[in-house]
Amino acid sequence: MKAIISASELASDLAGPQPPTLLDVRWQLTTATAGGAPPFDGRAAHAAGHIPGAVFVDLDADLADPPGPGGRHPLPGTERFGAAMRAAGVRTDRPVVVYDGGQGWAAARAWWMLRWTGHPDVRVLDGGFAAWEGASASGPEEPAPGDFRPAPGALPLLDADGAAALARSGLLLDARAGERYRGEVEPIDPVGGHIPGAVSAPTSQNTTANGLFLTASELADRFKSLGATEGTEVGVYCGSGVSAAHQVLALAIAGIPAALYAGSWSQWSADKDRPVAVGPDPQ
Repeated sequence: MKAIISASELASDLAGPQPPTLLDVRWQLTTATAGGAPPFDGRAAHAAGHIPGAVFVDLDADLADPPGPGGRHPLPGTERFGAAMRAAGVRTDRPVVVYDGGQGWAAARAWWMLRWTGHPDVRVLDGGFAAWEGASASGPEEPAPGDFRPAPGALPLLDADGAAALARSGLLLDARAGERYRGEVEPIDPVGGHIPGAVSAPTSQNTTANGLFLTASELADRFKSLGATEGTEVGVYCGSGVSAAHQVLALAIAGIPAALYAGSWSQWSADKDRPVAVGPDPQ
Protein backbone atom coordinates (compact mmCIF):
# COMPACT_ATOMS: atom_id res chain seq x y z
CA MET A 1 0.00 0.00 0.00
CA LYS A 2 1.50 3.33 -1.07
CA ALA A 3 1.65 5.96 1.65
CA ILE A 4 1.91 9.00 -0.65
CA ILE A 5 0.34 10.11 -3.92
CA SER A 6 1.56 12.66 -6.45
CA ALA A 7 -0.58 15.57 -7.62
CA SER A 8 -0.88 14.05 -11.10
CA GLU A 9 -1.93 10.68 -9.66
CA LEU A 10 -4.51 12.39 -7.48
CA ALA A 11 -5.94 14.28 -10.45
CA SER A 12 -6.32 10.96 -12.27
CA ASP A 13 -7.96 9.28 -9.27
CA LEU A 14 -10.41 12.15 -8.81
CA ALA A 15 -11.54 11.70 -12.42
CA GLY A 16 -11.99 7.95 -11.96
CA PRO A 17 -15.01 5.86 -10.97
CA GLN A 18 -14.20 5.82 -7.22
CA PRO A 19 -12.60 9.14 -6.29
CA PRO A 20 -10.97 9.27 -2.86
CA THR A 21 -12.29 11.18 0.11
CA LEU A 22 -10.21 14.35 0.39
CA LEU A 23 -9.22 15.92 3.71
CA ASP A 24 -7.60 19.37 3.92
CA VAL A 25 -5.52 19.57 7.13
CA ARG A 26 -3.71 22.87 6.60
CA TRP A 27 -2.09 23.97 9.86
CA GLN A 28 1.00 25.71 11.18
CA LEU A 29 2.86 25.11 14.41
CA THR A 30 3.26 28.78 15.29
CA THR A 31 0.21 30.63 16.63
CA ALA A 32 1.58 34.11 16.06
CA THR A 33 3.62 35.78 13.36
CA ALA A 34 6.16 38.59 13.35
CA GLY A 35 4.90 42.14 13.14
CA GLY A 36 1.59 41.43 14.85
CA ALA A 37 -0.01 39.66 11.89
CA PRO A 38 -2.85 37.30 12.82
CA PRO A 39 -2.00 33.61 13.33
CA PHE A 40 -2.48 31.18 10.48
CA ASP A 41 -6.12 30.15 10.03
CA GLY A 42 -6.40 26.84 8.22
CA ARG A 43 -10.17 27.04 7.97
CA ALA A 44 -9.95 30.45 6.31
CA ALA A 45 -7.27 29.16 3.93
CA HIS A 46 -9.56 26.26 3.03
CA ALA A 47 -12.50 28.57 2.41
CA ALA A 48 -10.36 30.76 0.16
CA GLY A 49 -9.27 27.87 -2.02
CA HIS A 50 -8.98 24.09 -1.83
CA ILE A 51 -8.97 21.00 -4.02
CA PRO A 52 -12.58 20.49 -5.11
CA GLY A 53 -14.38 18.14 -2.75
CA ALA A 54 -11.84 18.43 0.07
CA VAL A 55 -13.28 18.83 3.57
CA PHE A 56 -11.39 20.84 6.17
CA VAL A 57 -10.15 18.96 9.24
CA ASP A 58 -8.82 20.97 12.19
CA LEU A 59 -5.66 19.39 13.62
CA ASP A 60 -6.05 20.96 17.06
CA ALA A 61 -9.78 20.22 17.35
CA ASP A 62 -10.14 16.93 15.45
CA LEU A 63 -6.74 15.21 15.55
CA ALA A 64 -5.71 16.04 19.13
CA ASP A 65 -7.09 16.56 22.61
CA PRO A 66 -6.36 19.82 24.48
CA PRO A 67 -2.82 20.16 25.86
CA GLY A 68 -2.29 18.47 29.21
CA PRO A 69 -0.36 15.67 30.91
CA GLY A 70 -0.29 13.79 27.61
CA GLY A 71 1.61 16.60 25.86
CA ARG A 72 0.76 19.52 23.60
CA HIS A 73 -1.09 17.38 21.04
CA PRO A 74 -2.28 14.26 22.89
CA LEU A 75 -4.22 11.72 20.89
CA PRO A 76 -7.94 12.51 20.72
CA GLY A 77 -10.58 10.27 22.21
CA THR A 78 -11.61 7.53 19.82
CA GLU A 79 -15.28 8.51 19.75
CA ARG A 80 -14.57 12.19 19.08
CA PHE A 81 -12.07 11.37 16.36
CA GLY A 82 -14.48 8.93 14.74
CA ALA A 83 -17.28 11.49 14.80
CA ALA A 84 -15.02 14.07 13.14
CA MET A 85 -13.98 11.63 10.43
CA ARG A 86 -17.57 10.56 9.72
CA ALA A 87 -18.60 14.23 9.54
CA ALA A 88 -15.82 14.71 6.96
CA GLY A 89 -17.26 11.88 4.87
CA VAL A 90 -14.65 9.21 5.64
CA ARG A 91 -15.80 5.72 4.74
CA THR A 92 -14.00 2.46 5.48
CA ASP A 93 -14.47 1.18 1.92
CA ARG A 94 -13.29 4.36 0.19
CA PRO A 95 -9.67 5.56 -0.17
CA VAL A 96 -8.65 8.72 1.68
CA VAL A 97 -6.13 11.34 0.57
CA VAL A 98 -5.00 13.98 3.05
CA TYR A 99 -3.05 17.15 2.34
CA ASP A 100 -1.82 20.29 4.05
CA GLY A 101 -0.08 23.42 2.84
CA GLY A 102 3.05 21.58 1.75
CA GLN A 103 5.14 20.92 4.85
CA GLY A 104 3.47 17.54 5.30
CA TRP A 105 3.42 17.45 9.10
CA ALA A 106 -0.32 17.95 9.60
CA ALA A 107 -1.25 15.67 6.71
CA ALA A 108 1.02 12.98 8.16
CA ARG A 109 -0.72 13.32 11.54
CA ALA A 110 -4.08 12.69 9.84
CA TRP A 111 -2.57 9.79 7.87
CA TRP A 112 -1.17 8.23 11.02
CA MET A 113 -4.40 8.69 13.00
CA LEU A 114 -6.50 7.04 10.29
CA ARG A 115 -4.05 4.21 9.75
CA TRP A 116 -3.59 3.65 13.51
CA THR A 117 -7.34 3.41 13.95
CA GLY A 118 -7.72 0.89 11.16
CA HIS A 119 -8.49 2.64 7.90
CA PRO A 120 -6.95 0.43 5.20
CA ASP A 121 -6.22 2.96 2.45
CA VAL A 122 -4.84 6.41 3.31
CA ARG A 123 -2.29 8.44 1.38
CA VAL A 124 -0.68 11.86 1.76
CA LEU A 125 -0.54 14.25 -1.19
CA ASP A 126 3.19 14.67 -1.81
CA GLY A 127 3.99 18.38 -1.67
CA GLY A 128 0.54 19.27 -0.34
CA PHE A 129 -1.73 21.95 -1.73
CA ALA A 130 1.32 23.80 -3.04
CA ALA A 131 1.89 20.94 -5.51
CA TRP A 132 -1.70 20.92 -6.80
CA GLU A 133 -2.00 22.36 -10.31
CA GLY A 134 -5.66 21.57 -10.98
CA ALA A 135 -8.79 23.59 -10.37
CA SER A 136 -9.63 24.86 -6.91
CA ALA A 137 -12.91 25.52 -5.14
CA SER A 138 -13.89 28.04 -2.48
CA GLY A 139 -16.31 28.02 0.41
CA PRO A 140 -17.30 25.08 2.60
CA GLU A 141 -17.93 21.53 1.40
CA GLU A 142 -20.90 19.46 2.57
CA PRO A 143 -19.97 15.79 2.28
CA ALA A 144 -22.32 12.88 2.77
CA PRO A 145 -21.75 11.39 6.23
CA GLY A 146 -19.18 8.61 6.39
CA ASP A 147 -19.25 5.30 8.23
CA PHE A 148 -15.68 5.00 9.59
CA ARG A 149 -15.49 3.47 13.08
CA PRO A 150 -12.00 3.77 14.61
CA ALA A 151 -10.37 0.66 16.03
CA PRO A 152 -7.02 1.78 17.52
CA GLY A 153 -3.98 -0.46 17.38
CA ALA A 154 -3.29 -1.02 13.69
CA LEU A 155 0.07 0.81 13.98
CA PRO A 156 2.55 0.59 16.89
CA LEU A 157 2.33 3.26 19.58
CA LEU A 158 4.80 4.07 22.36
CA ASP A 159 4.28 5.62 25.77
CA ALA A 160 7.08 7.34 27.71
CA ASP A 161 8.35 4.12 29.30
CA GLY A 162 8.27 2.35 25.94
CA ALA A 163 10.23 5.17 24.32
CA ALA A 164 12.86 5.02 27.07
CA ALA A 165 13.19 1.27 26.67
CA LEU A 166 13.42 1.47 22.87
CA ALA A 167 16.21 4.06 23.11
CA ARG A 168 18.22 1.37 24.89
CA SER A 169 17.20 -1.73 22.94
CA GLY A 170 16.52 -0.43 19.44
CA LEU A 171 16.53 2.89 17.60
CA LEU A 172 14.63 5.93 18.87
CA LEU A 173 14.72 8.83 16.39
CA ASP A 174 14.25 12.44 17.49
CA ALA A 175 12.54 14.26 14.61
CA ARG A 176 13.05 17.80 15.91
CA ALA A 177 15.62 20.29 14.67
CA GLY A 178 19.17 19.46 15.73
CA GLU A 179 19.54 22.51 17.98
CA ARG A 180 16.51 21.45 20.02
CA TYR A 181 17.83 17.89 20.28
CA ARG A 182 21.17 19.21 21.52
CA GLY A 183 19.45 21.48 24.05
CA GLU A 184 20.90 24.67 22.58
CA VAL A 185 17.43 26.23 22.23
CA GLU A 186 13.94 25.26 23.33
CA PRO A 187 11.27 27.70 22.16
CA ILE A 188 8.21 25.72 23.27
CA ASP A 189 8.72 23.06 25.90
CA PRO A 190 9.90 23.34 29.54
CA VAL A 191 13.48 22.22 28.94
CA GLY A 192 15.80 21.53 26.03
CA GLY A 193 17.60 18.31 25.23
CA HIS A 194 16.53 14.80 24.28
CA ILE A 195 15.57 11.38 25.58
CA PRO A 196 18.78 9.60 26.60
CA GLY A 197 19.90 7.26 23.85
CA ALA A 198 17.79 8.88 21.13
CA VAL A 199 19.38 9.69 17.76
CA SER A 200 18.91 13.07 16.06
CA ALA A 201 17.00 12.75 12.76
CA PRO A 202 15.37 16.07 11.78
CA THR A 203 12.16 15.68 9.82
CA SER A 204 13.28 18.44 7.46
CA GLN A 205 15.78 16.02 5.92
CA ASN A 206 13.00 13.73 4.65
CA THR A 207 12.11 16.07 1.81
CA THR A 208 13.57 18.15 -0.99
CA ALA A 209 13.66 21.96 -0.94
CA ASN A 210 10.18 22.10 -2.52
CA GLY A 211 8.63 19.83 0.09
CA LEU A 212 8.49 16.59 -1.89
CA PHE A 213 9.60 13.40 -0.19
CA LEU A 214 12.95 11.91 -1.14
CA THR A 215 12.70 8.68 -3.09
CA ALA A 216 12.15 5.42 -1.23
CA SER A 217 15.76 4.36 -1.83
CA GLU A 218 17.12 7.72 -0.66
CA LEU A 219 15.03 7.53 2.50
CA ALA A 220 16.10 3.93 3.09
CA ASP A 221 19.75 4.99 2.83
CA ARG A 222 19.16 7.88 5.20
CA PHE A 223 17.56 5.78 7.89
CA LYS A 224 20.06 2.96 7.47
CA SER A 225 22.85 5.46 8.14
CA LEU A 226 21.05 6.41 11.36
CA GLY A 227 20.91 2.81 12.54
CA ALA A 228 17.67 1.44 11.06
CA THR A 229 19.23 -1.84 10.00
CA GLU A 230 17.31 -5.04 9.36
CA GLY A 231 15.79 -6.42 12.54
CA THR A 232 16.14 -3.15 14.49
CA GLU A 233 12.98 -1.93 16.19
CA VAL A 234 12.42 1.76 15.37
CA GLY A 235 10.46 4.47 17.16
CA VAL A 236 10.06 8.21 16.59
CA TYR A 237 9.22 11.25 18.69
CA CYS A 238 9.28 15.01 18.14
CA GLY A 239 7.96 17.97 20.11
CA SER A 240 4.30 16.98 20.33
CA GLY A 241 3.72 14.02 18.04
CA VAL A 242 3.03 15.91 14.79
CA SER A 243 6.33 16.08 12.90
CA ALA A 244 7.15 12.60 14.25
CA ALA A 245 4.18 11.30 12.26
CA HIS A 246 5.89 12.72 9.17
CA GLN A 247 8.98 10.72 10.12
CA VAL A 248 6.90 7.54 10.54
CA LEU A 249 5.44 8.25 7.08
CA ALA A 250 8.93 8.70 5.59
CA LEU A 251 10.00 5.43 7.20
CA ALA A 252 6.94 3.73 5.72
CA ILE A 253 7.90 5.00 2.26
CA ALA A 254 11.33 3.45 2.86
CA GLY A 255 9.70 0.16 3.85
CA ILE A 256 10.63 0.47 7.54
CA PRO A 257 7.88 0.04 10.16
CA ALA A 258 8.14 2.43 13.10
CA ALA A 259 6.28 3.20 16.31
CA LEU A 260 5.18 6.72 17.27
CA TYR A 261 5.70 8.17 20.74
CA ALA A 262 2.69 10.46 20.54
CA GLY A 263 3.34 12.36 23.79
CA SER A 264 6.85 13.15 22.55
CA TRP A 265 9.13 15.74 24.12
CA SER A 266 6.25 17.91 25.36
CA GLN A 267 5.12 15.05 27.61
CA TRP A 268 8.59 13.77 28.50
CA SER A 269 10.06 17.16 29.46
CA ALA A 270 7.04 18.07 31.60
CA ASP A 271 7.82 15.14 33.92
CA LYS A 272 10.65 16.24 36.21
CA ASP A 273 11.42 12.61 37.04
CA ARG A 274 12.38 11.85 33.42
CA PRO A 275 16.11 12.13 32.57
CA VAL A 276 17.23 14.68 30.00
CA ALA A 277 20.33 14.41 27.81
CA VAL A 278 21.99 17.35 26.08
CA GLY A 279 24.76 17.75 23.57
CA PRO A 280 25.49 16.21 20.17
CA ASP A 281 24.43 12.83 18.91
CA PRO A 282 26.88 10.21 20.26
CA GLN A 283 26.95 8.40 16.90
